[in-house]
Amino acid sequence: MILVSACLVGFEVRYNGTHCLNEKLQQLLGDNKAIAVCPEILGGFSTPREPAEIIGGNGFDVLEGRAKVIEKSGGDVTELYMKGAYVTLQKAQDLNAKAVILKEFSPSCGSSMIYNGTFENKQVDGVGVTTALLQRHGIQVFSEESFSDGYHELDKM
Repeated sequence: MILVSACLVGFEVRYNGTHCLNEKLQQLLGDNKAIAVCPEILGGFSTPREPAEIIGGNGFDVLEGRAKVIEKSGGDVTELYMKGAYVTLQKAQDLNAKAVILKEFSPSCGSSMIYNGTFENKQVDGVGVTTALLQRHGIQVFSEESFSDGYHELDKM
């Protein structure tokens, strides 16, 4: 089984109430090879919600308490991002997920790039909180952008 960000399979759960439909990933869901998750919703957020970025590092730094996830207005939402990451990890472990495909750039889900914490639409190398936790537990994480390269490999999982 594969876990996939809910926004990538058409659920309108992004911070701004939209989705980022990827038809190949939606097909995996339709073929019962994937299950949709949204770490932010699992953490207790509603949709829409205020945009947030990691300040002071990346997802690994958040896990270690060296960085925080902050809303654009300044609210600290680190605890909710942590909760969502742990619930997602539990789901992945319960399902014995072979891989997880998450939305790039998200403070939860980014697997190679996140926003830099300035709310100026600038991206930097780094991972989100959920990705960091999953990787720390040996779970392979892909972005929707790298998925097309490994489609046939993932399809066999």
